[in-house]
Formats: sequence, structure tokens, C-alpha cells
Amino acid sequence: MSQTAWLSKRLDSGKILCQACAHVCKLDEGEYGICGVRRVIDGELKLLVYGLAAAVNIDPVEKKPMFHFLPKSRVFSVGTVGCNLSCQFCQNFDISQYPKEHANRIVGREFPPQKIVEAALENGCESIAYTYNEPIVFFEYTYDTAKLAHEKGIKNIYVTSGYETKKAIDLLEPYIDGMNIDIKAFREEFYQEICGARLKPVLEAVKYAHEKGIWIEITTLLIPGKNDSDEEIRDIAKFIASLDTSIPWHLSAFHPTYKMLDIPRTPESTLLRAYKIGQEEGLKYLYIGNVDNGDYESTYCPSCKHRVIDRSGNIGQFVTNELDENGKCPYCGYSLEGVWH
Repeated sequence: MSQTAWLSKRLDSGKILCQACAHVCKLDEGEYGICGVRRVIDGELKLLVYGLAAAVNIDPVEKKPMFHFLPKSRVFSVGTVGCNLSCQFCQNFDISQYPKEHANRIVGREFPPQKIVEAALENGCESIAYTYNEPIVFFEYTYDTAKLAHEKGIKNIYVTSGYETKKAIDLLEPYIDGMNIDIKAFREEFYQEICGARLKPVLEAVKYAHEKGIWIEITTLLIPGKNDSDEEIRDIAKFIASLDTSIPWHLSAFHPTYKMLDIPRTPESTLLRAYKIGQEEGLKYLYIGNVDNGDYESTYCPSCKHRVIDRSGNIGQFVTNELDENGKCPYCGYSLEGVWH
């Protein structure tokens, strides 16, 4: 299936400008965007994966990871093929990089917005997550689905690398309730050499989405020898704290995958070191991921330090939430930041 990728415009030069992501590709007839799923056909930019899902699952919302967003609830997760980044450590490279590695071939099963919303309702999901690959590359598909979902009382989550344009965020803002955004590193060389992207647009997107009132959680995958120095970890922590100390930061362990099979797993000591640095910079909510350690996956009240959301087992497997429907701590009355209902 394909549909006009309407987040675009024709330039005086005759090229078509894609306005979805920070690459802002300028394309001639027949050319594909960097993502591999947006192409100019007959003078119009087309989204080649509209209504074509490559991955669909029902998950605990904690797996996104979203820890301050409807805890213990189910989320309907959907993604397509294609991505505007080319991260050498991608865990979902089989779908995200599929068009680039298969001569622009598009795959997926028909799953239009109406069917996604119906399936979410039928399965008792309180939200829909656009995830697995980068959702901004299938913007129009996510937009139509999210708008319809909101009409049915379902919330929406973007799990993203943070390469959205301000124009895209403006359009998404009425319908996207939460975003988990990757800050993959804090060095330009890392983004250019390992991800095929730039750092600055990511930081701008995080800041802008937060200003728009979308609930933000940040994830950083710590890769040994690549982005795990004390200095770089502290720079990320300082950036998050400069926006809002209540933004949760998920520090995740790397495991060898895709084009980084020669890099070892992240030792737990690195994650604990990063956790401590985050605390030193004043961040209220820090989490360690991809390791089984409930003490560092649980939520503590910033005021009285009681454990108010207990998480153990595989993420989302065992969750006990003591907060009331407004996120209030039962021990001291502090209102924890998040989306609780």
C-alpha cells in the first residue's frame, strides 16, 4: 500500500522536500528518502508502507520502556520496515534496515489505522505504541492511527530516535501523549559514524517535545568504549536536568548485535556508575534496563524515598503500583510526575 506523504512540499526547483525528519530530503522523481520508505512517484511524495505493519505485538507498557505512563497497562505495539538512521547496533535491524538491504523492497501485512484501533480495543490496550522501527518515517500512518485512537479514548506513544522536525511535532502534539526518545550519545562523531545522523536535531526535538507538553522519557544504550565515559554520561545527565529533573532516564545495557558483534556486553558496573552520575546531576527518576535488577528498575518517591512502583522479573512481568490514580505517593503525598490515567 502507498499513500501521499503529505508532510512534504514542492520546491521551486521542482524537487519534493520531505518535512517529516531532520534529514529533510530533497528528492527528484523516482528518488527514495534516506529512510527507504518515502519516494517521489508521479510528482508526489508517497509513503510506501502506509497501512503495512511489519511487526505487531501486545506488550506491557514498561517494555517500551515507559515507566511513568499508565503502569501495568497493556500497549498495542506496531511498526513498519524502514528507518532514517542506520545504527550499527540496531536490535530491530531485520525490519528497520530491510528496504536498504533488499533493493528497496517493501514488506508488511495490511493493517490500516482502523484495524489497529479495533485490535487495541479488543485486547484491552490503553495505548498504542509506534515502535520497532523509527515512527517518524511512517508519519502519516501514525498520525491517522493516533487521531483515530484518541477519538476512542486510547493514548499514543512514539518510541523514537528523536529526529522529528518541529513541524512534525506540532502536528503530532494533539494526539501523541508520550515519547520515549533515544539520546544515543552526546558526541557528534558517534551520531555521524555509527548512526548516520546528527546530534543537534535530537537535542532540539527532545527540548521541543517537552515544551509542547508531551510526556518524555529518555533512553541511552551504553556501549563499551563508544559512549560510556563518565564525561559523556554526565553531559547527557546535565542536558536532561537542564530541561526537567523529572524526566525519567533509562540506562540500558548493550548486547552484541547487527554490525557490532565484536563489542562486549555492557557490564552492570557501568550502568551503576551512570545511575550514580544521574543522581549527582539531580535527576529524580533513573532506571537500569536490559539487566535483571528490580532495585534499579523500580520507582522511588523523590520526597520520602519509599519504593512506590515495584518492578521485577522480565520488564513488565511483575509490577506493583502503590500510587493513586493521580500519581500521589501513599506515604508522603508527593505527586510523582507522569501520565497516570
